[in-house]
Amino acid sequence: MQVRENRALITGINGQDGSYLAEFLLDKGYEVYGTIKRNSVSENQTARLDNVYNEIKDNLIYADLCDQSSLNNAVHKSKPTEIYNLAAQSHVRISFDQPIYTSLSTGLGTLNLLEAVRIIDPSIKVYQASSSEMFGNSVDDDGYQRETTPLNPASPYGCAKVFAYNICRNYRKSYDLFISNGILFNHESPRRGSNFVTSKVIKAAVQIKKGLKKELVLGNLDATRDWGHAKDYVEAMWLILQHDKPDDFVCATGTSHSVRDLVDYTFSKLDLSTDLVKQDNKYFRPEELENLKGDSSKIMSTLGWHPKYTFESMIDEMIDYWAEKLK
Repeated sequence: MQVRENRALITGINGQDGSYLAEFLLDKGYEVYGTIKRNSVSENQTARLDNVYNEIKDNLIYADLCDQSSLNNAVHKSKPTEIYNLAAQSHVRISFDQPIYTSLSTGLGTLNLLEAVRIIDPSIKVYQASSSEMFGNSVDDDGYQRETTPLNPASPYGCAKVFAYNICRNYRKSYDLFISNGILFNHESPRRGSNFVTSKVIKAAVQIKKGLKKELVLGNLDATRDWGHAKDYVEAMWLILQHDKPDDFVCATGTSHSVRDLVDYTFSKLDLSTDLVKQDNKYFRPEELENLKGDSSKIMSTLGWHPKYTFESMIDEMIDYWAEKLK
């Protein structure tokens, strides 16, 4: 197979991370291909790609991680030098409702993609989107999670991601493939799906401010997360594949906030009372993951990555987005 310089295939290109990564790579001079799944409402299929749609519309390929032949076709057609595997069933709470599909798409789907690379072109560099959810409630004594922290997932999603992480490491060693894991902690943006807690809180707060909603109902307010911005994290993905050898890197801000902190800051910015926030047990997970906080010292010292957004500037941008969208 002919090797082309600066040619990337992004699985799940129409998601939050995929859309920002597509923009980032196009700015770097890449030819960008991406896989999408069929959606019965095609008008919403590529909404996050509006900024670059005309540049990549002919390079979008229908594929599914659960369908080996479609992955083979995507790799054959795109002839990539780099693959960024971002596709998955990525909602943790929903993974309890759809554990089998989550395992197939998020776990075995990664293996399907690795097989396509191994068979078709072993020279392709692969980035695997691993997750802080793999750690579960396993935390080092200093309160952080890092590359050496034991993996003890607390959800079907986390379990599937552990399989994907380990099979990537196995294929890297067994077949001498360039496969790297980015263990990314929570990252948000205006493009985050509105059923994820950050967008849920911020969208609802703006709706309440505009008189479109009366209250916000949430689950666990005391769980803490290390929240960063997706724009910062897609740069980390790229840097990981530019390293001279495949490796695994934690990517996080190193600062955690509770869901309550998220609510307090957002409602304060909009001059709203948090008395409008209620709790409902149906939004709690069957097994709660209490605290996530990442140590990014390895990626910072090795690759020079540093986040540009703060927790507050990320929320401010999301508030502005929803204020404009719901105008």
